Amino acid sequence: MPDLRELARRAMIERGFLVEPPRDAQAEVASRTEPPFETLGILDLSSLLWSSIDNDESRDLDQIEYAKKETGGTRLYVGVADVDWFVHRGSMLDHSAQHNTTSVYTGVTTFPMLPEKLSTDLSSLNEHGKRLAIVVEMFVTDEGRLTDSSVYTAVVQNRAQLTYKAVAAWLDSSSSVPLPTTSSEVDQRTFSKIKASQELQEQLRLQDTAAQALRDARHEAGALSFQTTEMRPVLSNEGTVVDLEVRRQNRAGLLIEDLMIASNQATARFLDKKNFPSLRRVVRTPERWDRIVMLAASLGYSLPAQADAKSLERFLQSERRANPSKFGDLSLAVVKLLGRGEYAAHWPGSTTPGHFALAANAYSHSTAPNRRFPDLITQRLIKAVLTGSRAPYEMDELSTLAEHCTEREDAANKVERFVKKCAAATLLRARIGEVFDGIITGVTNRGTWVRISHPHVEGKIVEHHNNVDVGDQVRVRLSSVDAERGFIDFALV
Repeated sequence: MPDLRELARRAMIERGFLVEPPRDAQAEVASRTEPPFETLGILDLSSLLWSSIDNDESRDLDQIEYAKKETGGTRLYVGVADVDWFVHRGSMLDHSAQHNTTSVYTGVTTFPMLPEKLSTDLSSLNEHGKRLAIVVEMFVTDEGRLTDSSVYTAVVQNRAQLTYKAVAAWLDSSSSVPLPTTSSEVDQRTFSKIKASQELQEQLRLQDTAAQALRDARHEAGALSFQTTEMRPVLSNEGTVVDLEVRRQNRAGLLIEDLMIASNQATARFLDKKNFPSLRRVVRTPERWDRIVMLAASLGYSLPAQADAKSLERFLQSERRANPSKFGDLSLAVVKLLGRGEYAAHWPGSTTPGHFALAANAYSHSTAPNRRFPDLITQRLIKAVLTGSRAPYEMDELSTLAEHCTEREDAANKVERFVKKCAAATLLRARIGEVFDGIITGVTNRGTWVRISHPHVEGKIVEHHNNVDVGDQVRVRLSSVDAERGFIDFALV
């Protein structure tokens, strides 16, 4: 049996990542302490019923939420951990974070961008502790329009640390229906916490209603809707792979996604309004739109010859209703054909591509500064505006950082995929020769890739084929696996 944790560590090193902070950065961490909250002279919002929703194993909490019902809509507050308070620009901690630019989640080991004393303690929005935050305040109408927003610093306190599974279960059913006994202890505690607080229940209903309104308005404008899944290895106490858990996005996940998207758009608009540069998240107009058109045609739907997000979203919604069991495969194919996201520096007066999948002209990552360096950059830009300082980055430097963050994100994705394929190969060793249904997920000059559904595993088709393309449904036979190298090879049947 391969040691997956050691494979993950080696993959990180091979891709040029630091697997632990350098000693000088760790020395800086030792000097960091709690901020002097009482003497800062900033707005104190710690009495509000802030809550967080995340995975049950998450310890690096970046954001908390609060909602208040007003005439004609809901006022939303998203508090984002003030990581810049602890990670000063130019410090050794900053250099270390800038080197990796992202936390890497392999499913068996997490390699945090920042030392854990920060990311899971001092700069994590853990329950029952005061923290500094950048607050994005937004008014969302009942129709889902974002009509007003502001950004400022404040003292906050997470009053209820909740989990996706428990919140989704409570939202989807009566509070009298218990969680399945197979749920984790953290999920069970969260469910009990919600049932015990009428005020918390009202908060979740308000946030869910506002999130749904934001989502509907966004999709009406052309933002694309997908069905996403994530595969995560399940290990025994001895570290052996015993299963592959498939996580599907639930109602609580959508709630947080909607609030974070709104916050990121509001942040980009805030910097634009102040005539400040920003680091944008970009998804360009898809180069393989012609293939998306062909996929739609094969399902009896006609898309225009030129890329159009609204038309694509209508097609996706139609297929979600007509073929719900196949919508996951269609989502995967379209996501692959859209191409990857990237970071781009935006300077006042310049033209920067938008985010095609979100139908957003201005979008900046800002809500996960413990986990992503671009969000920390955005936080510094915001704080410069709030203090009346000049922009902390020149345009050339911001452009270089955008390219670096994009490259490191791609490398992190490759590490995560490699480790998960090693885990999958371990479980599939006894199934060589079996035939599976699959969908083509990639066709390049380096080969053709297919993903099977049970389990959710991607591998390579060993022989080159010119007659298949992304989105094609195929049947494949498992030819071989190599758990040490992360190889899963199939042959077309």
